[in-house]
Amino acid sequence: MIKNLIRYFKSIHFTKAILVALAMVTPVLISIYFFNSFEIGFSIALGAILCAPCDVPGSLKHKFYGILTSVVLVFIITLLIGYFSSTLLIVIPLLIVLVFAVSYISVFGFRASLISLAGLLSFVLAFAYESSEITVLEHALYLALGGVWYLFLTILTQLSLPQVQTDYLFIELLYKTSEFIKIRGKLLVEINNRNELLEANFKLQIEINELQETIREVILEKRLNSGFSNRTRRQQLFFSRVMEIYELAISNTIDYYKFDTLFKDHPEKIDEFKVLIFEISNRLAFIAKVVLKEEKLTFNDNFKVLLKKIQNHIDIYKVKVGLPESREGAILLLNFKAYQERQISNLNDIARILENYSKNNKIRGIKDAEQFITQQDYDVKKLKANFSFKSPIFRHSLRLTLTMLIGFLIGYAMEMQQSYWILLTIVVIMRPSYGLTKQRTVQRLVGTLIGAALGVGIVFLTQNTVVYAVIAALSLIIGFSILKQNYRNGAAFITLYVVFMYALIHPNVLMAIQFRVVDTLIGGVLAYAGNYLFWPAWESKNIKEFFVNSINGIADFLKQIDVLYHEKGEVSTAYKLARKETFLQVANLNAAYQRLVQEPKSKQQNIVVIYDLITICNTYLSSLASLGIYIRTNKTSNVPKQFEIYVTHILSNLEKAVDILEDKESNIHLVNEDLDKATKNYEDDFNCLVSQRGEEIKKGVPISNEMRAQLHETKLIFEQLSWLFNLSESLVKKVKRI
Repeated sequence: MIKNLIRYFKSIHFTKAILVALAMVTPVLISIYFFNSFEIGFSIALGAILCAPCDVPGSLKHKFYGILTSVVLVFIITLLIGYFSSTLLIVIPLLIVLVFAVSYISVFGFRASLISLAGLLSFVLAFAYESSEITVLEHALYLALGGVWYLFLTILTQLSLPQVQTDYLFIELLYKTSEFIKIRGKLLVEINNRNELLEANFKLQIEINELQETIREVILEKRLNSGFSNRTRRQQLFFSRVMEIYELAISNTIDYYKFDTLFKDHPEKIDEFKVLIFEISNRLAFIAKVVLKEEKLTFNDNFKVLLKKIQNHIDIYKVKVGLPESREGAILLLNFKAYQERQISNLNDIARILENYSKNNKIRGIKDAEQFITQQDYDVKKLKANFSFKSPIFRHSLRLTLTMLIGFLIGYAMEMQQSYWILLTIVVIMRPSYGLTKQRTVQRLVGTLIGAALGVGIVFLTQNTVVYAVIAALSLIIGFSILKQNYRNGAAFITLYVVFMYALIHPNVLMAIQFRVVDTLIGGVLAYAGNYLFWPAWESKNIKEFFVNSINGIADFLKQIDVLYHEKGEVSTAYKLARKETFLQVANLNAAYQRLVQEPKSKQQNIVVIYDLITICNTYLSSLASLGIYIRTNKTSNVPKQFEIYVTHILSNLEKAVDILEDKESNIHLVNEDLDKATKNYEDDFNCLVSQRGEEIKKGVPISNEMRAQLHETKLIFEQLSWLFNLSESLVKKVKRI
């Protein structure tokens, strides 16, 4: 409990909440003390909070331009609505144009969507402006000043505490990767629970890839902009090792049914691997605690004992089953053991990096680092390209505009006291996907009711304004710090903050609570209904595009593996970029599937086939990663002709699948006899090696390193190619059904 509380206080979310509170409270206090005016300080504080959504983890440059753009947008929108809010014939066209235009800029990506949110919030809150003390222009200028004030605090915080953001990102990445690895261990033994575990892994892959993208932006762009300091080198090296661990965890692709069959009578062999994988997972979590300064760094000797046990079990298995029957199982176990040894090696590297964090300048940077940062396309042509009903953002913008218009007219017709809360609820809840909107609607309504109930209870206990002010300040900090992790509880604290801030200005706080609840209910119902009724973008109709991107990424990755197998030597930048792109595209596909399963059952068309295809794409990623790691970390022989034949057939099937998804006619026709011949050649090569080894055993000759390497290479690459080809055949058959 104490550790969790300390961890909460160290989190980036708590730091940001303190920053937001400081940005809001300071101008209010200064305004009251020096100018005897609450409204000037309140306008500045409001400007700060409107620009706060753009303060998300990322490079300082992106934060700067994101918040600055928000400041400009907030100023313009507040000025327009402030002047025309009382003229219905003008404000309705303004609402339609501004809401659509501001929400439509989300086509430029995640940070643009946050700028859009700032603009929409300023649009709503402009209706709440009522002041005889300052003019609309002055109010808009003070809002802009508040945004600049928050920008200053953000830059100051990041420059004075540069490690807070990076450490937080690394801690999150370590914990998520640790959890991912633990699930891989469970998959070995929990036969009846594999589908649920695989879905859990799909979700984790989405989160891990998002974290990796943010870390790339932070540390690689820092390298490009400010030079190559020792700390930056070590951050890059640390990140590359965690990435390697994650890739190895994914690449430990296993035909679980083959494992189940081969080791049905020898479950203890698999149990030992589960223990080792859990230990690797726990070690990653321990390293996260070291970064958090909750633990002191120690080196782990348990791995040697566990690896020795596994080796003993493999030796016993070979003796019990006997050759040649035990050969296939023994090779599988030895390959699996080799992957875990690489994981342990990476863990030891991370420990050494942490131990000598500020020593040793002789660390090379990541080659072509700038190419690994995902650049956001801000070309205005993107606006034109998305201006159609095929674009989910275009449809969302229309949907949001119409829902906001309905909410505005309801509030106007009913002459509600704080009708802008209806619009505020719609803006905060409504998202492009139905599933997230539904989830947020429920959480927002429940959170508001909890906050309102607590507010009523406190009002009945005391009418002390000092108590109200303290509760408002604490609620603001807690609400903002937990909003991302727990939206319902965050909404409850934000409701408390709004209620007691209102209570400091108006005496009838119970009436404020009543209006807050009613308006939130109306806004929530409108947001939910709008997403269901107005041009809904059901994922089952859009998921083909995600499959196309994933399959194209898989094909490019396979081509780069082919190049690496031929050329040997250092891994090229092209290979790394293809690998990164494939991981991202498969993660995007997983995210699309998660949105799909949140939609109404009636809209989940072909859900079973889609799940099978998702599994195939993830298995493809695992298998390719495994093949790539083997080729780049082992001394391999000359590439046999049959390898090329297999690759050609796999790529042709992937191309066929893309053509089917894009409703094109495929003209690809390959001769299956070539593939049959390639299969026979691989089998003959392996059987020849087995016979040769059999003769050596008869003569009492111990196995040489060269013979062991040839057996492993032939067996592993042939099995991976066969599996990839069978998956590609299944892929072609299944894409025809969606």
